[in-house]
Amino acid sequence: MVLGEQELWERMDRRLEDRLVVTPLLSAKQVSGGSVDVRLGTEFIVLKRSARGPINPMTMSEGAADYQERVVLDVGQRMVLHPNQLVLGATLEFLQIPADLMAYVIGRSSWGRLGLIVATAIMVQPGYRGSLTLELANLGDTPIYLYPGTRIAQLVFHTVSSLTAGYAQQGKYSGPVGPEFSKLAQDPDWKNIQGLALPTDDE
Repeated sequence: MVLGEQELWERMDRRLEDRLVVTPLLSAKQVSGGSVDVRLGTEFIVLKRSARGPINPMTMSEGAADYQERVVLDVGQRMVLHPNQLVLGATLEFLQIPADLMAYVIGRSSWGRLGLIVATAIMVQPGYRGSLTLELANLGDTPIYLYPGTRIAQLVFHTVSSLTAGYAQQGKYSGPVGPEFSKLAQDPDWKNIQGLALPTDDE
């Protein structure tokens, strides 16, 4: 079931351990219909070309800094997102999602009509706490200005059929207050894949 406006307000008024938290909520108009609007934060990770060559997810943690540059802007400043560029941003809001809820991140259509795609990884797990990292991609032919503090996306909340242990106990992106670079290298799958990898000509 998708939570409507009345249910969203009720969930945000419960005792803390069961409360849906979206803070700071700068305007009551951010909660409307069946969604909560979230704003763009002030910190970004700009992906850059690296002398190390292509990104290797298996060993990425060894040189992650080579692929990223952190940028912090003040409200009122702007960032240029060029065509075919990917930048990681984060929500201004900090979230706490109860164990019986999950959310989907959906880009606002007004931005989408300019060519901006928001949050390619759109599912937010039950029990998640932290700001959300947003993958911002310009699919248009013209650069787009991004302004911290503007409403950039919306969250649609669903109930889950059974309670879970919660993302905070098992997720590798738990508790961030800004955008986080990929932690794909931490996936346990790589050990199995390395064991099956064929030798290269250099070996």
